[in-house]
Amino acid sequence: METTRNPDKSSFNSKYALLTLGFVAFVTSFGAHVVAVNLPIYARQIGVGFAMIGALIAVYAFAEIFAKPVFGFLAGRSSLKATMLGGLAFFSLASLSYLFVDPHLLILVRFLQGLGAAALSITSAALVAEYYPTSRGRAFGIYNSLKGAGYALSPVIGGALVARTRFSMIFVASAIAGALAFTLSVALPPSRKMTSKDKDDDLSFRAFASVFRNATLLPWYGVMVANMFLVGILFGFLSVYGSSLGYGQLKNGLIVGAATAAYLLVQPIAGSLADRIDPERLIFEDPIPPVRLIFAGLAFSSVGIGLIPFTKGGALVAAAVLAGIGVGTVWTNTDAMVSNLTHEGRIAATLGAAGSFKELGDMLGPLAIGSISQLLGLKWGFVICGLLGVLALLLLRRSALQSSTAETPTLPVKDIQQDGRP
Repeated sequence: METTRNPDKSSFNSKYALLTLGFVAFVTSFGAHVVAVNLPIYARQIGVGFAMIGALIAVYAFAEIFAKPVFGFLAGRSSLKATMLGGLAFFSLASLSYLFVDPHLLILVRFLQGLGAAALSITSAALVAEYYPTSRGRAFGIYNSLKGAGYALSPVIGGALVARTRFSMIFVASAIAGALAFTLSVALPPSRKMTSKDKDDDLSFRAFASVFRNATLLPWYGVMVANMFLVGILFGFLSVYGSSLGYGQLKNGLIVGAATAAYLLVQPIAGSLADRIDPERLIFEDPIPPVRLIFAGLAFSSVGIGLIPFTKGGALVAAAVLAGIGVGTVWTNTDAMVSNLTHEGRIAATLGAAGSFKELGDMLGPLAIGSISQLLGLKWGFVICGLLGVLALLLLRRSALQSSTAETPTLPVKDIQQDGRP
């Protein structure tokens, strides 16, 4: 199936397209974490505990859980680019709304931000898969690195804004980022027009639901949940732990920045390895390097999270960097694998489903550590969540190996019908 335009081969500036899509992704990570890393200040001003901090982080992801697959499905039926532009506009307006509501309604503002982020996030990822069909691993590596820059810059920018002005100004910064991304995205080429065959495949609810049931993809959805569980904890509660040690916003920002730098730098390397995945082979075989790399990444992040409450200073930075390397490795490899195993006409819907599973993990992580820490203390919150990551690793690896002996996963997704039969 051919696309209407392929920046890999057309006269359109493919570097501009990829950088623009990466900046669109930056908007959602920046919007999520510029608030998250400053929630200890909000909590002191309003008077809430660890559990509410976890809820305020999680509600952003909660909105995306339900919205991402819907937007992915609808965008696949109409226009990826138009849906993305609409999401950017909605996100910017939702961010500005905090200036006009009671601060106690922050949870509602975060939910609205999450809805806009769902539309712009899943469509930008689908456009990467569409524009760069022959180099998705590398493209997703660059795209996710730019998205991850939101994690790196949000502590610095947000901390400076809160220190010099007030908490509400971080929402102005989010709105400005969204408006800039909207302006840059207008110049992107149009997304692929659907053929009649695509419409037959994609315009039914049955096709929409099938992306959640595909046996080949389910283990990788599980990996995404586990990885995002740890991402939500690392980037949501690392600053909370730093605050418990008496660190200021600047020192906290540097520690979170170190974890983010590791997360960013490992992704292009991991993305290059992801390009070696061959969806025509039995992808769950242990000897395939990217698959081993995915589970090694989960191990690194789980151990890093578990070690955090036993460290401070340089040792804390080392534990955070280890976790950052782990989550970055898993993120890029699973994105590329899922898109490679998906029929071209269903990439948006499938990435929407994958995004929904990601946000489930991103929601559960902060909720889990927030609730555990409220009951048992912050140290036990990190330790128990790290152990949960190790348990998930063992169960998912076993599930993947079992899937390798099943009959249907030996075929690529594009050769499996909607009812799951070859």
